[in-house]
Amino acid sequence: MRILVYGQRLKESDAKYVEELFHALIEHHFSVWIYGPFIKDIREMMPLPDTFQPFSGTDDFIQIPVDIVITLGGDGTILSAITLIKDHTIPIMGINLGRLGFLAAIEKKIISQAISELAAGNYRIEARSMLTLETNDSTLFSEGRFALNDFTLHKRDTSSMITIHTFIDGQFLNSYWADGVILSTPTGSTGYSLSCGGPIIHPGSGNFVITPVAPHNLTVRPIVISDSHVVSFQIEGRTENFLATLDSRFESITAEHQLSLSKCNFPARLVLLDSFSFLRTIREKLAWGKDMRNSYVE
Repeated sequence: MRILVYGQRLKESDAKYVEELFHALIEHHFSVWIYGPFIKDIREMMPLPDTFQPFSGTDDFIQIPVDIVITLGGDGTILSAITLIKDHTIPIMGINLGRLGFLAAIEKKIISQAISELAAGNYRIEARSMLTLETNDSTLFSEGRFALNDFTLHKRDTSSMITIHTFIDGQFLNSYWADGVILSTPTGSTGYSLSCGGPIIHPGSGNFVITPVAPHNLTVRPIVISDSHVVSFQIEGRTENFLATLDSRFESITAEHQLSLSKCNFPARLVLLDSFSFLRTIREKLAWGKDMRNSYVE
């Protein structure tokens, strides 16, 4: 099996887990490539095995038939890896060196076990739907107009609210007077949308969520729609510039930008161990069922 190890940065405290990963990959005779910009961080903390080869960028996927991308970091690292993979739809196995980690579901303390499970074939691949953006500006998000988690619009240069006129299949839904608005996939429903009061949606449910950010009208609530719809936005406010994001990437936009979002024609694919359960993950990550009322310590 051919593995690409991908990371954005390596902290000294995590070096021992990377070494453990490398030992496990060698033990199970995987062919390994390392994402080029990540190699520098690794070499500052440990020797790189001679058999591991550098991987430069997206074009390398044509010459190197990678089977699985292993990410080292948090959910943000997975989102970054997706912009590298693009429409090659290579499965991603996320090892969590970050904090919460809904997507990077494999905790660092079980790295060796996870690689053994991978070698034994005790895993499944789950397709996750993504968003795609269409716009009248060819320079906007030129590295990839797709997102696994969400698309957002925000005020930028003022404390005043902005107005976001929102349409579904061309039919007017609402004008949100708010700090911003989020259009989320089921995967992104446990991210920014959740922190703004949006619902948790089970992966594969085939939905989008439109969640306002700090709306002026308190009767406005998140709305769940089918991902077969096209959602479009027109934005206005007291300043010329606003902020648009696709996952962790951002661009400055104006009221002249036309913004239309729909389901992407290719999915992201996640490698999940057979022991993984979405329901167990949200129970554990969100501490459901735990009584915290008497946990305060002086």
